[in-house]
Amino acid sequence: MRLNTLSILNYKNIAEAALQFSPGVNCLIGNNGMGKTNILDAIYYLSFCKSSSNQPDNSAIMHEAPYMMLQGQYTRRDTEEDITISLQRGKRKVARRGGKEYQRLSQHIGLLPLVMISPMDWDLIRGTGEERRRLMDQIISQTDAEYLDALIRYRKAVEQRNSMIRREMRDPILYETVEQVMCGAARVIHEARSRWIEAFTPRFLHYYQAVAGEQEQVQLQYVSSLNDMDMQQVLAQNRERDMVMGYTTRGVHRDDIELLLNGHSMRRTGSQGQCKTYTIALRLAQFSFLKDITPTTPILLLDDIFDKLDASRVERIVDVVSSEQFGQIFITDTNRAHIDRIVSRLASDHRMYEVVDGVCTPLTKGGNQ
Repeated sequence: MRLNTLSILNYKNIAEAALQFSPGVNCLIGNNGMGKTNILDAIYYLSFCKSSSNQPDNSAIMHEAPYMMLQGQYTRRDTEEDITISLQRGKRKVARRGGKEYQRLSQHIGLLPLVMISPMDWDLIRGTGEERRRLMDQIISQTDAEYLDALIRYRKAVEQRNSMIRREMRDPILYETVEQVMCGAARVIHEARSRWIEAFTPRFLHYYQAVAGEQEQVQLQYVSSLNDMDMQQVLAQNRERDMVMGYTTRGVHRDDIELLLNGHSMRRTGSQGQCKTYTIALRLAQFSFLKDITPTTPILLLDDIFDKLDASRVERIVDVVSSEQFGQIFITDTNRAHIDRIVSRLASDHRMYEVVDGVCTPLTKGGNQ
């Protein structure tokens, strides 16, 4: 799959842009804060109907503009795909495929597989379990519609149960109705996550060692209250505690992934370079997983990922992504000479843009076109 053209109106600091892309490597060069990441984020938005930063929708609209619009023209499995997403302030977003509006945004998820590696991935290690659950949910939802449906049903049921607890409702029949939905959805979610971690871990180990070498041993462990009991038992065991706390304290909405380096928590023992390598390996494994499961090769977005890495790790990352299994790649960097060296190793088919204050200008090897 590849993104051929991208049109942007009033998205963050980009008032208007019309970009044409190479099926190979596409580079966005500019100082920090100029809008490079916003272009990658627009591409991300077209895949997931939301920003990669998980900010409120209205924050995606340029300051004082009444609306924003993104339009991408793709080639997917030898078929042209036109995707448009628009948002007016105070109204719901609208996503269209081939001019036809989706009834539910969830119908779009998985059509355009994409993996983004960015500085925000630091939160996968330093952040709460919510960040790591989001990683699982994002990957599995792109390949399993039943999982996404179960996730939506489970979240709604948890909200209902929490509301009942806060209102100090005691009717067991009402709780039973909501908890039946939770239990059925939780079973689907837990089984899918268990299968995913088993399939995902060898890929992660492969990419970590490809970048860091074999002297460092890493491990992923799926942490869930449903590893030892079913959801009904979890709810029964924690019912009184939930009533005191005022919310549902345990369940698959509290699952986590324990990230280990040489048998110890990555959060506590990993250096800055090791942590960055860890997150990059997680994302490359995500790419490998999606490529094997979905019928299309995902797009890969690399947002300022080479900062704070030693030269040997940078070279290994470039060697990894230059392999034939990777398709269309988007890279941002502040250093033109750095980008030129990377492109020379990745592919001859490429395009470059300079981004200054939200304005995108195509570049050639010698300068502006």
